[in-house]
Amino acid sequence: MQEFISEDELKTFDGWMKYQAIDPATLTPEQLVTWRDAFEDGRKRAAAAPKVGLMKLQPVPGEHLYAVAVQEGSDLWLTLWVRRSRKGEYFVMQPTSDREWDLHTSYHLDGTRHMKSRDHKVVPPQRRQPLTGVFRGCEDLGSYFGHSPKGVGAICDPAAFSGVVRVAPGVLGPRHGGVTVHLVEPDHEPTEVFSGTRIVTRQVFRDALPWVVITVVSSDWEQSPSS
Repeated sequence: MQEFISEDELKTFDGWMKYQAIDPATLTPEQLVTWRDAFEDGRKRAAAAPKVGLMKLQPVPGEHLYAVAVQEGSDLWLTLWVRRSRKGEYFVMQPTSDREWDLHTSYHLDGTRHMKSRDHKVVPPQRRQPLTGVFRGCEDLGSYFGHSPKGVGAICDPAAFSGVVRVAPGVLGPRHGGVTVHLVEPDHEPTEVFSGTRIVTRQVFRDALPWVVITVVSSDWEQSPSS
C-alpha cells in the first residue's frame, strides 16, 4: 500500500517529489534543479490563487444539500456536496475559486446524466432511469478522487446543509481516497466497491425519493474524477 500523501506534505519539496513518485537521490544535479524550479513555480501559483472561504449557500425551500467535509480539529473543509433541487433533480458539486471551471455532475428528471466542466460536457450524456416514476435499484452519480479541500479553502458551515459526512484526516487526499454518490430506492444499498479500496464511512439520506447514498473509501491507488 502506498503511504498516504497529505496536502501539507505537498508544500515541501520532498513530499511533492514523493507525490511525483520520483526519488531525488536518483537525479542528476541538473535534473534536481529543474524539478526544484518546477516545485517553486507551483508553490508560487498556489499561494497566489484565491481561497474560497466560507461557502455562503443560501437555503432554498424544497432543496436538500448534503456535504462531504474533512474535519481537522475545529476546521471543517468542504470537498464536495450533493444538491437535490426543488424539481427533484440531482447535482454533485465541487468547490473551486475558478468560477469558470464549474465541474459538476447532473441527473435530470428524464434520466439524462452528464458531467460538465467550463460549460462543456466532459462525459457524454447517458440515459438512465427517469425520476418521474417509481425508482428501482441504484443509479451511479459518479466517483470522485483527488481531494485538496484545505488548498481550495472552502469552509463548510453545517447549518447550510441537510446533512454532513465528516471525514477524518488521512482518508481523502490529492492521491488517495474517494467519494462515491448513488441514488437508491428505499432500503437498497450500492454493492460495487473499487478494487483496492475499503469503505470508511457510508451515510444514507432519506429526505426524499430516491434516497442519496454517499460513500467515502480509502485507497492505495490514484484515480481522476470519473463517472
